[in-house]
Amino acid sequence: MTTRSTDPLYADWVVVPGGFLHRGTPTEEVAAVFDRHRDLQVDVEWFRKEAPRTDVYVPTFRIARTAVTHAQWSHFTADTGRRSPTGEPDHPVTGVPWAEATAYCAWLGHQLDRPVRLPTENEWERAARGDDTREYPWGDEFDPRLANLREHGAGGPLPVGSFPAGASPFGVLDLAGNCDEWTSTEYARYPGAPAGVPVTDTYATDPHVTRGGAWFHCRDLARCARRHGAYDPDLVGIGFRLASSV
Repeated sequence: MTTRSTDPLYADWVVVPGGFLHRGTPTEEVAAVFDRHRDLQVDVEWFRKEAPRTDVYVPTFRIARTAVTHAQWSHFTADTGRRSPTGEPDHPVTGVPWAEATAYCAWLGHQLDRPVRLPTENEWERAARGDDTREYPWGDEFDPRLANLREHGAGGPLPVGSFPAGASPFGVLDLAGNCDEWTSTEYARYPGAPAGVPVTDTYATDPHVTRGGAWFHCRDLARCARRHGAYDPDLVGIGFRLASSV
């Protein structure tokens, strides 16, 4: 019998209502954000890419409650002859190139007879942050018990949805930790960005922004505003979740 966790057509869709995203971080607060993460030996330039804070209207869309799992991915690879990374069935599939993630979306959309895609960067942050300016999907204070990041100590991926108390305001799970997630948006500095913010992310192996952080990343990547990229050529820890327009 097919269950939800193994059904290739199953996605637990969450409808995120249209509304304003308070995107990014105010330029004048970047130094304070950097200070709070100084112990991680991060570069202040990483946080400047989040500035400035801008209100952006995001239309209603659907987003999957959790990332695509190995079980779901295996049906796609069996049908298309693509490679299938090894992993537990209920863990997020990772190490997936952006083009392969978008191919999965196209395949699933064909099965469902409706377009399926990756979320835009704005949609991802809207799903994580909701209507306010919270620092993390669950609120303003970091709690290592609410996400599978290095501070949690699991040392590897966990089953999707393992941290229900870390849900976003719309009930979307794992938007911090477990796997870093592709978006459909290519990196560009925000309009009005501080001087020195790069036009392109030259360190990334792919131009598309990732969000959320993986199990080996630290708490700075759990922040709703944090912009990341695929810096490992093997794409270790990078997975994806589905989105759909309404």
